[in-house]
Amino acid sequence: MLFHVRMDVSIPPGLDVTDRVASEKARALELQRAGVWVHLWRIVGRYSNFSVFDVASNDELHGILSTLPLYPFMTIAVTPLATHPSDLAAQ
Repeated sequence: MLFHVRMDVSIPPGLDVTDRVASEKARALELQRAGVWVHLWRIVGRYSNFSVFDVASNDELHGILSTLPLYPFMTIAVTPLATHPSDLAAQ
C-alpha cells in the first residue's frame, strides 16, 4: 500500500537535537534502501517533507514512523493512495 506522508518538524527552542538529526538521516537512508520510503522531498522554506511510503498496512506505517528519532517533534499527516484509472501505469 502506498501512503503520502507529510512530516512537519518543530524542535523546541534551545533543545540540542544534533545527535537525533544525525540518527534521523541514518534511519531515513536505511528505510529508503529497504524500499519502504520510496520518495522523499523537502518542502521549500520549511523544516518539513512530503514522502511516499510503500508498506503492507496502516499499522506497519505507524510502527515505522514511530521509530524516527525526530518523531516526538513531528506533526504527521497521512493519506492512503490508490491507483488512478487514468495513470499511464494502470493502462
